[in-house]
Parts: sequence; structure tokens; C-alpha cells
Amino acid sequence: MDTTLAPPAPGAVVVTEPVRLSDRLQALPRRNQLGLGLGLLLVIGVLLALSMWSKTGDYRPVFTGLSDKDGGAVIAQLAQMQVPYKSEPGGTILVPGSQVYDVRMKLASAGLPKGSLVGFELLDKPSMGQTQFNERLNFQRALEGELTRSITALADVADARVHLAIPQQTGFFREQQKPSASVMLHLRGGRTLDRAQVAGIVHLVSASVPELKPGAVSVLDQTGKLLSNNSDEGAGLGLEGQQQSYKSQLEAGLGQRIQALLEPVIGPNNLRATVVADLDFSQVEQTSEAYAPNQGASAPQAVRSQQTNESQNGAGNTTPTGVPGAVSNQPPVPAQAPINGASAPLQAAQGGAGGTGSTRRDNVVNYELDKTVRVVRQATGTVKRLSTAVVLNHRTKTDAKGKTTTEPLPEAEVERLTALVKEAIGFNAQRGDTLQVISAPFVKPDLTEPDIPLWQQPWARDLVGSSAVPLALVLVALIVVFGMVRPAIKAAYPEEPKDLVKVVPAGAQLSEVVGDTPQIEPNKDELGLPALEAPIDATKLERARMLAEANPLAVANIVRAWMNGEEPVVG
Repeated sequence: MDTTLAPPAPGAVVVTEPVRLSDRLQALPRRNQLGLGLGLLLVIGVLLALSMWSKTGDYRPVFTGLSDKDGGAVIAQLAQMQVPYKSEPGGTILVPGSQVYDVRMKLASAGLPKGSLVGFELLDKPSMGQTQFNERLNFQRALEGELTRSITALADVADARVHLAIPQQTGFFREQQKPSASVMLHLRGGRTLDRAQVAGIVHLVSASVPELKPGAVSVLDQTGKLLSNNSDEGAGLGLEGQQQSYKSQLEAGLGQRIQALLEPVIGPNNLRATVVADLDFSQVEQTSEAYAPNQGASAPQAVRSQQTNESQNGAGNTTPTGVPGAVSNQPPVPAQAPINGASAPLQAAQGGAGGTGSTRRDNVVNYELDKTVRVVRQATGTVKRLSTAVVLNHRTKTDAKGKTTTEPLPEAEVERLTALVKEAIGFNAQRGDTLQVISAPFVKPDLTEPDIPLWQQPWARDLVGSSAVPLALVLVALIVVFGMVRPAIKAAYPEEPKDLVKVVPAGAQLSEVVGDTPQIEPNKDELGLPALEAPIDATKLERARMLAEANPLAVANIVRAWMNGEEPVVG
């Protein structure tokens, strides 16, 4: 009997029997079973990784290898800054990846971490069998650590290192080498030390080491600039540093004076002024002694000392000798020493030509003289010459149409401004000072930002860096699901073909439809429907046979309705 297959009519009742999942999985091939199990494990691992990553976030190390003391200080600072952190063994502290560099700079400005410094606690536990060299070295290390701690306590010092050179004293040398020290300072941003602070550091170090003179202590900053100036060898270098500082301050002060004077006249940001000062730092000391002239009788001088010597020689003959007369009978005139001019000749010995005696008298008088001692020391840092240059911007004008143009300043106005600048800087033509004031247009800087590609933008890099891990995990999960899990599920649940129903002509017996081994042959002519292939699995056909045997009347009505083109009625 010829039969054709037709799709079930609308409203047809299909009864299916559920099949357990375990039975379907057991019916799969071994390969599909292994792929399904491995895929499920990988998906579970990816989900766990995503969960852990979402809890931990993108944390990166901000410091590694910290000591316990520095680690505690860093954690306290992070808690004060309200920054989330994580601590791991080995002195590693983690912070969110987007805040690593910001947190590191803030901690550095706070002076953290300070590093591992050891002081005299290094000597608390001496080791057995320690040599004298080790003892001396440990003492030097402890002393350096204590000095470093004391110096870093200063407000302007962020970090410091102290190097001590302490020679070993021995009695075999007549002249012992003296100790010396070097201090390296790391100052905080924008901070400087004045001369008093540097001198304090020098004396702190020198007073802590026996026989260490302040002149043997060198203090440098992080730029390599010598701050101390207390040794003969470094006096010249230190003086040059002070000279340069004084010169810079003088030039900056004159430039600010010009700018403060001219800005109210021509407007802010419309002038540039530069002053170069040639200073004389030579030290000249002059000493002179001046004696006042002898004033004579009109201004008698004070007698400092007077000495008179008198001697007489003779044979003792009392017989009068000499020229008789009144002159020889007069007493001798007292000697006088003139203040100016040659001294008077000595008086001749009185006596006759036959006398044998002589007399000699010397008188020495010393007077006080006026003396003036003058010491003149010329000042250092005097101005020898000033060279000043001032550039004035062109004046901007806007016409009625809104067009902006620039024009140079008039010559009369430039001359007036030049006179003002001369008065401001103390211009002296005899000294050789020069001044040049010109008017020129200023070039406006290009404020347009360069076109940076999207992939080079900082936010794009941060976004890619923060989302790389979850995207990679999601990609792995998708590969596993579509490459391993989905094929196994499709193999376990194959696509069911459409229900096949046997179409019989009118008057056919039901046994022809539900026979033991029906032969279904495709026929394209009836009902104009394409022929359908018989299902590979006979489960559905068996269910249809069981339904026909249990309810033959209902199945007959359904088939009759199909044949008549009516909607079957299920009773």
C-alpha cells in the first residue's frame, strides 16, 4: 500500500517521554565526554579567576624590600592619605595600579622610605671572635648612622649620608693624620640651607668625632654644590659660590625693579628686562702712618725724656791761668739744645793758655711726636659696570571692524621709558654703564596641543592595562564554551526532525498504519508535499505505534481529518 509522509496537522497532540541527562551523556562518544568535562573545568577556572581579580583589583607594588620600620611608616602614611593598600611578605606594599606613581611621589615628598639606618644598636650584640678591625668598623658605622639620623631630623633635609674617615692612631708616627668627614644632603623640593644651618651641621659632625676640626668637614647638596666654607683649600671655591649668589641676587633685584616700574605703564607681560652686573670682589687693605710736624715754640711739645752728661779733666793746678779780664771772671752760661737747626758748638774750656784742664757737657732731650695710623679696607662686591637690555612689546590696537593690528611704540615714549630705567638702576655713564631699550613684537607661543593618536592617549593606555586581564579571561571562556562545551551539548541533544505521520487513503484500515514493520515510501505527488526521510531513531515511531494501539479511534479520527483537510478534534 502506498503511503506518503506529511507534516503533522495543526493542533496535533504529541506525547514525548523525557530522557535523563545522564543517559544522553553516557550515549556520547568518549571524545565528546572528555571535551565537555575539560571545557566545564576551564569555564569554572575562568570564572574563579575573574572573581578573584575583581576582588583584588589591579594592585601593583609601590615599594619592595622595605624594612619593618619603613614598612610601618609607609603603611601609616597610606592610611592617612586614605589610599587602599596590601602588604605582602618580603617588604612589598601594593596599591592600585592607577595610583602607583602618584602615591610614590607623595611618599617621597614626605621623606619615605627613609632606608635602613643603624646606629649604636649595632653594638648591642657583639659577635664572638670579633677582630679589632671589625670593632672599629662597627663603631664607625654606628657613628655615621647616628649622625645621619640627627641631620635628617632637620626640616629642610629629606635624606643625608655621612662618611667618616677616621685614621687608626699609632705611636710610631710623629705626625698623626687627622680625621675628616663628608656629608651629602638631599634637600626637600624648593628648600635651601643658609650659612648658619650649614655651619650648624658642620659643628654637629665635628663635635661628634674626636680631634675632628670643622675645617675638615665638607657638606654638599644633591646637585654637588659645596655648601661648607671652612677650610683653606675650599675657601676660594666657597667664596666664588657666595659671589655668584650675590651677583645673581643683585641682577634679579634690578630686573624686578625695572619690571615693577614699567608694567603699570605698558601693561603686564609686555616687557622683558635683563641686567648683567660686573662686580669687583677684590679685597684691598691699606695701612698708613702720619707724623705731625714739629710746631716750635708756639706749640711746645711734651718732653718724653731728657739726659745730661757732664765730664771734666784737669791736673789739679789751682793757679789761675788764662786772659785776665771781665770775661774770664764771669760764670759759664748753661747749655741749650735748639729745637730746630744745628746744635750750638760746645763752649770752650775756660782757662789760660797754660791751663791743663777741660770740661765736657752733653744734654739729650726727647720730645713726643704726633702719630696717626690709618687702616683702610675697601668693600667687596662693588659695581664696576652695569649692562641692561629692555625689550618692549608692540602696542595692540583694534579698529571698528574688529581687526587687530600691532605698531611699535613712539620714539618719544621709548626715550621717556629709557630715562625711567636709568633712574631705577642707578645708571652711571662715567662708570661705563650701558642701556638699550627697543620696541619689538613678541611672538605668541603656540598653545595648540599636538594631535596624539588614540592608542597613545594616557587614558587609553590605562584602560587597556586595567581591562586586559578580564578581557583575556572572557576570551578564553568564550573559546572554551564555543569550542568544547557547545559541540558536546549539541551531540547530546541532536536536532529532532519533524514528526512524521503516515497519510492513508480513505477507508484504509488502522492496522496498515500501525503495523509491526511499516514501509514508508516517500511520495511527492500527493498533497504536493516533499517527501520526508524516516527518522534515524525509531523512538518517535514507537511512541506513535503505542498511541495508535491505545487509542485507535482517536488516531483514526486524526487521520480522517487530515485526509479531508479538516482540523482534527481530540476527544
